Amino acid sequence: MPKPSSTADQLSWSFQTFSELSPQQLYDLLHVRCQVFIAEQVAFQDLDYKDQSGWHLSGRDAAGVLQAYVRVLPPGLAYAEPSIGRVAVMQAVRGTGVGWELMRHAMAETDRLWPGSAIRIGAQAYLQKFYEGCGFEVVSDLYLEDDIPHLTMLYAGPSQTQAASTR
Repeated sequence: MPKPSSTADQLSWSFQTFSELSPQQLYDLLHVRCQVFIAEQVAFQDLDYKDQSGWHLSGRDAAGVLQAYVRVLPPGLAYAEPSIGRVAVMQAVRGTGVGWELMRHAMAETDRLWPGSAIRIGAQAYLQKFYEGCGFEVVSDLYLEDDIPHLTMLYAGPSQTQAASTR
């Protein structure tokens, strides 16, 4: 992954379960998800009753404004493996390294909770190169989800990735 820019370095990160979120934090993360996934993309059913079982990673700027968010789900909820989804970066900080930093934190927290597990994601196809840069590999054909082209991608984990590169 590339080194984060100064904007990415300036965010403070928190990783919480659903029950640890305050009402204001929950409202903030839902606002960011609606902005990125509904207002900018296409209307879809964002609230899927998986939030309550997941972990929520938030990146806030110095003023406390939420700029980046991702949801981490445990194995067996979306896929057999733990998964990262609802990856959202506000438009004002895109292209600054915040997305890379968000994924770095999300992958590290996922590995902390489920050491050595692979991570599976359903990625929008136009972000394939970004996720490949994070270490994910495409493991499915292109499919439509909410009329948006997607790919299933898998991160084998640092130990499996390193072992494959030394063969």
